[in-house]
Amino acid sequence: MTPLSFALVLVGVLLNAAAQLLLKAGTNAVGRFEFSAANALPVGLKLACEPHIVGGIACYVVSVVVWILALSRTEVSIAYPMLSIGYIVNAVAAWHLFGEAVTPMRVVGIAIIIVGVFVVARS
Repeated sequence: MTPLSFALVLVGVLLNAAAQLLLKAGTNAVGRFEFSAANALPVGLKLACEPHIVGGIACYVVSVVVWILALSRTEVSIAYPMLSIGYIVNAVAAWHLFGEAVTPMRVVGIAIIIVGVFVVARS
């Protein structure tokens, strides 16, 4: 994998992770909700107007463009496993930003992911 290919994959992964974090921040701002026929429109409009949600969707759109660029330069069997980096980024960011728990079992899982990504990247 060339440095440019790796950079594109990493940017795509980070944009995807940022999208998840922004969507979570948006749902935190909106609060818990249930979709039903009666409230689908009001909840949908509330979500569509929430800035974090809009930002998350924008990150997804840009991440797809970057991902397509990455796939044009990298084998999918190498690039796709790199998406696992997003699990690591999101676990750490969710702990820092939202106070979510990072239990010892999650740390072990993250360590396994790191080893797996390293092995795939070096293959």
